[in-house]
Amino acid sequence: MLKKLVVAFAFMVLSLHPAQAEIGEDGLHKEDWFALTFRDIADDIATAAEQGKRLAIVFEQRGCIYCTKMHEELLSDPEVRDFIREHFMVVQYNMFGDEEVTDLDGEVLTEKTAARKWGFVFTPTIAFLPEEAPEGKSVSEAAVAVMPGAFGKWTFLDMFRWVSEKGYEGEEHFQKYHARTIERLREQGRLDAE
Repeated sequence: MLKKLVVAFAFMVLSLHPAQAEIGEDGLHKEDWFALTFRDIADDIATAAEQGKRLAIVFEQRGCIYCTKMHEELLSDPEVRDFIREHFMVVQYNMFGDEEVTDLDGEVLTEKTAARKWGFVFTPTIAFLPEEAPEGKSVSEAAVAVMPGAFGKWTFLDMFRWVSEKGYEGEEHFQKYHARTIERLREQGRLDAE
């Protein structure tokens, strides 16, 4: 009986503290559901579309405390993680990495030169790409939204929802969309501190 209680307690503790993402050799947190690709943005957009998803690319760097927060507090939250996994194919980039990247305009870059070209200076930075690859544009020109930094749960999740719902095509700015969400959560008594 005691053995069963110990096993049940261990299972309960593990379920309360989900497994943290492992740290790779490059110093970045590795989510097992992030996609590993050849980093050809047009191909990645097409692959995501074949899966019924959108492409999101996330730039991180070794030692980034906000990247750690994103993985440990946001991407480990089942509500956040499950929504993103269902609607997005996420590809991770190293802000100072040397892996080859093919931009939408065909230019071949390294991760670090791509970050400079696209104007990404913060980590994490998440760029949300359109459903179809446009011709002749760079990622920074084609992105439907860019989120620099790791915010609180609801801001972070709302950006993914807003992109998934194509809010960028409508008249409602993301901040108005987010304010409506916060009000609804407040009414439901679900609002955590941002």
